[in-house]
Amino acid sequence: MRYVIIGAGPAGLAAVEAIREVDVEGEVTLLTMEDVPAYSKPLITYLLGKKVQEKNMLYRTREFFDEYRVEVRTGAEVVRVDTDSNMVYLKNGEGLSYDRLLIATGGVPFKPPIEGLEKEGVFTFTRWCDEKDMAEYIERNGVHEAVVLGGGLIGLKTTEALMELGIKVHIVELADRILAATFDKKASEIITRALEKEGCEVHTNDTVVQVKGGKRISRVILKSGKEIKTRLLVVAIGVTPNVGFLRDSGVRLGRRGVMVDDRMRTSISNIYAAGDCTEVLDESTDEWRTIAIWPIASAQGKVAGYNMAGREVRYQGGIPMNSVELAGIPTISVGYTNVEGDDVEILKYEDPSSSVYKKLVIKNNKLIGAVFVGDIDRAGIYTGLITHGVDVSTFKDALLDEGFGLIYLPKEYRRKLIEGELKVWLE
Repeated sequence: MRYVIIGAGPAGLAAVEAIREVDVEGEVTLLTMEDVPAYSKPLITYLLGKKVQEKNMLYRTREFFDEYRVEVRTGAEVVRVDTDSNMVYLKNGEGLSYDRLLIATGGVPFKPPIEGLEKEGVFTFTRWCDEKDMAEYIERNGVHEAVVLGGGLIGLKTTEALMELGIKVHIVELADRILAATFDKKASEIITRALEKEGCEVHTNDTVVQVKGGKRISRVILKSGKEIKTRLLVVAIGVTPNVGFLRDSGVRLGRRGVMVDDRMRTSISNIYAAGDCTEVLDESTDEWRTIAIWPIASAQGKVAGYNMAGREVRYQGGIPMNSVELAGIPTISVGYTNVEGDDVEILKYEDPSSSVYKKLVIKNNKLIGAVFVGDIDRAGIYTGLITHGVDVSTFKDALLDEGFGLIYLPKEYRRKLIEGELKVWLE
């Protein structure tokens, strides 16, 4: 059996491990368009901010690929898949045959049609090579002020890294608040105030419409008419699934990514997909979703690898989840946090003196979302309630009590947790 995996992120690597559990003889080839395989993308902002060293970036070493007998091809960009002949073609014209193929190509930064975006000093920031290029540019040009377009997680972590270097940052966000996808206004306000206290300026309900300068950026013009002098612009307004090379392949694509079933199989029986490039049916909402987080990519990759090698395993689904410290404030968001409707109940707790805010979203007597800012103690218990669909009606009034814990939960649920029958992140 010849397995070809496109992508060396968490989905691709998890698939390698799963395949080798079942098939120790098949040929496994891993293709990545990057220069370095198996590094931790969430750490690139910490590397730029000098909080980690390059040696800390790899989460799989050369020894791993030797042990699992994987042929790794770096700098290998796939431009076409021929599903009739079971071939993938690289940018250099080379073709590789496969019996089973995994698409684990992740996402690529979205670049809006802004005049002047091609100027020197404009970066996206999702890959290690982006960090290297930006660090070199900052050093070479003595950058002291920067604009980050996008107030999501990538934008905010990039902002923190730049501030660690002593650079004044302007965040420009089109929405009415930063982290609008997961945070409500109150949660966003807490982080905004903390950033502003550290010298960052946040411009909401605005965007960049023009990049000015000669060959190199010198300033940006906002939709509001504001002008900001800067030698650095980071475009961080999101990513889109990297599936352009599949357009004429016959592999079914959804609004965003590759559509897969619960075995991570595509519309072509010997082609699978996993991670940020996929769309999976969420049975709780009957919607096709892309959830671009590391644990889900890894879980999907493992399911895909098993099924590629002949062991039938079904993907059990997942929920959006992020845990990150911003401006010195720990935050966690789990599930669907910005849901509205007559059947939705919102519980909140706030302590402005300590920048603590908690929000719970309940629908049909079940917890479906939670936001914690400033105090993330016992967040694992709430995560378990969400992932296991526990009826909270009998203890709903105690959910935000200071001492809320396992003792409040239904006896049978506690028993299963203690005996290890349920997976939950307890803290």
